[in-house]
Amino acid sequence: MGSGNGYFTVPTAELVDGAPVYAIDVNKELLAELSATAKTRGLTNINEIYGDARNLTNLLPEPVDVVLIANTFHVVENMGGLKRQVSQSLRPGRRFIIVNWCDLPKEETTVAGTAHGPPGKLRMSVTETDEIMAEVFDDIHEVDLPPYHYALIGER
Repeated sequence: MGSGNGYFTVPTAELVDGAPVYAIDVNKELLAELSATAKTRGLTNINEIYGDARNLTNLLPEPVDVVLIANTFHVVENMGGLKRQVSQSLRPGRRFIIVNWCDLPKEETTVAGTAHGPPGKLRMSVTETDEIMAEVFDDIHEVDLPPYHYALIGER
């Protein structure tokens, strides 16, 4: 969800041995960039889907094994609705992965001397994210992604 230009989509498509990868975004220009990158790299298993992830169950042509949202969960307006959409879109025993910026001031998350990520007030702690996921997912695992990220993986 929120695939953008394919930062996570392209490596995923390369790892899944030809299985379909659905890239959903509301930005047509970023999806076009992703399509061009996929073509350049010879990836034919990426399916770009223009649409709002809040309507995930209607956008996906089939249930999936993994739903990934990276660096954008903090801006989701209706997290409860999104979690339900994700849960309904997953095959049994599959995973919802949230990658988030650590709950640090933006000026402390620098890459090559430049601050990156959302403002500190938008960042969510591991505990906050876990509490939201726990409403739908029973089995949640935390993964540290240094230096500035973490992931929570919920299994359905």
